[in-house]
Amino acid sequence: MRLQRSTDIGLRILMLGATRDDRLTIDELAEALAVPRHHLAKVVQRLHHLALIETVRGRSGGVRLAATTPAASLGGIVRALEGDSEVVDCDGEPACPLSGGCRLRGALRRAQEAFYTSLDPITVGDLAAPPARKLLLSLGRR
Repeated sequence: MRLQRSTDIGLRILMLGATRDDRLTIDELAEALAVPRHHLAKVVQRLHHLALIETVRGRSGGVRLAATTPAASLGGIVRALEGDSEVVDCDGEPACPLSGGCRLRGALRRAQEAFYTSLDPITVGDLAAPPARKLLLSLGRR
């Protein structure tokens, strides 16, 4: 299973945000995480919609984690960011001719859920704990 690029960026934003109390601008985040500003802005919007970050517009604006985000489950976040997509697209165009009796789709669905379940006990705060914390704190500092 491979995560979408936007999920990867979102997790990195949350990890960096978990180490900082101040607001980070989109430009600071993009530079620190080596991500194009345009892509990062879209992910920030999605994280805000999921109530994982707070955003403030204007000259002294930026983003920071919502108060409850450090305790948020990584499995839940990845599920939300990935959406309802399955590992394989059996109903695509053209539809798979094996879909009527194939057992692969169910097996892959169970494997995908096992992947998410293994992430459930991990929190955003856990991802920002040492030894990663020191590295995360060094990013984006001018």
